[in-house]
Amino acid sequence: MYAAGGYFVVDASLWVARLVPQDAFHIPVKNWLEAQRQRSAIFLSPSLLLPEVSGAISRRTGDPVLAAQACSALENLPGLRLVGMDQDLVIMAARLAAELGLRGADSLYAAVAARLDLPLVTLDEDQRHRAAVRLQVQSV
Repeated sequence: MYAAGGYFVVDASLWVARLVPQDAFHIPVKNWLEAQRQRSAIFLSPSLLLPEVSGAISRRTGDPVLAAQACSALENLPGLRLVGMDQDLVIMAARLAAELGLRGADSLYAAVAARLDLPLVTLDEDQRHRAAVRLQVQSV
């Protein structure tokens, strides 16, 4: 459906790592995202991304201002497309959650990747292992 290498479904774990400088994966994720942007890549995520990232950053850092700034940064990121969570996507996510044992939020990223036939990029080992049964999954 899309040009190979140009589009990726990116989960919240990558964005949190990118937006929290103290994260252990901050530098590798920053470098990977920058390399993909140099190639004009487009990143897709379900719209759940925004509350998931802002909540994770607020919990991890205790800084609600940083969490809100991170959310704003994602909203305004030129290469990021948020995919609306319509009924069909939610049903697909529920089926993937049941079939693969994915957590609820993880199943939405997997459903976007499955629907668009794109690779899913995550730092979450459990998600990567489970989703790889049905999807192309990679890490940074």
